Amino acid sequence: MKRVISTDDAPAAVGAYSQATTNGSLLITAGQLPLTTDGDLLDDASVAEQTKQCLRNVEAILEAEGGSLDDVLKTTVFLDDIDDFNAFNEAYSAFFQTDPPARSAVGVDAVPKGAAIEIEAIATVE
Repeated sequence: MKRVISTDDAPAAVGAYSQATTNGSLLITAGQLPLTTDGDLLDDASVAEQTKQCLRNVEAILEAEGGSLDDVLKTTVFLDDIDDFNAFNEAYSAFFQTDPPARSAVGVDAVPKGAAIEIEAIATVE
């Protein structure tokens, strides 16, 4: 059975979506933009800083369910400029230093709200 996840420790959903959903085995986050919990978009920040904020948001959602980034099986990363891959990868790697999840990184025409990056994750839950 699907259950919606919502936490005040990550930016609120601002459309017809949930921060995350779970079926009790898997937790799937919505794409996380570099938004703070106050709703401030870090679109003027470096790609590295935007990456860190996206992953802090993913982490907060996982923690709301008693999980952590260690539970992430797969991430999908959307970059509005694939030339930012190295800067993104360096910041991302700091969050997944051992046994990183599977990952896809995709260059896209645009990321919502003018951000440089969006990250979604699939994780295990118990």
